[in-house]
Amino acid sequence: MNEALRIVVVAPDLAIADQSDDYAVSQAERSRSLRIGLLENGFNLVAVLPADVFLHERLNQLQPDMIIVDAESEARDALEHVVMATRDARRPIVMFTNDSDTSHVRDAVAAGVSAYIVAGLSSDRIRPILDVAMARFQHEQALRQELAATKTELQDRKVIDRAKGLLMQRQGLSEQLAYDKLRKAAMDKGLKLAEVAQRMLDVMDLLG
Repeated sequence: MNEALRIVVVAPDLAIADQSDDYAVSQAERSRSLRIGLLENGFNLVAVLPADVFLHERLNQLQPDMIIVDAESEARDALEHVVMATRDARRPIVMFTNDSDTSHVRDAVAAGVSAYIVAGLSSDRIRPILDVAMARFQHEQALRQELAATKTELQDRKVIDRAKGLLMQRQGLSEQLAYDKLRKAAMDKGLKLAEVAQRMLDVMDLLG
């Protein structure tokens, strides 16, 4: 993994209003340990942001390579903000939590979380966790792109077949001659075959 991987941590404010609140103190210390571990492993921690309605805008400005969600009792709310903020520009999301309630792990993974880690924030665990998360994200992205390309290819084929059918019907051409006519038009105009076919269908629709 690139040593300069740019990471944004989404976490609550570390400020503690009541120093006698042992839980708040322990969570703040845990969050600090995570951030220190990231720096010790050579990652570029570009920002620590709250999970709020402005998260989408801030992520667009920072363009991080990975997002780490550090949350406890409000883990689900924080995750929802992150998922909404990355809906249009997907990024690997890693969630660190000490919350023993794992009832929403499946929902988190379905929402796009690449790794969901309960406890275990020792510095030597951070790099392999992030390595696996990044590899999994890249694999899933490749699958999505392959699926999208397949869908596009099928849609293009349907459009071309419709255009051929119309040419065969209206001009009395054979299937091969109809295809050749579409291909020549595409070459002459410097367009894809499916684009020419769609334009022809649009014209036919207008003419009736």
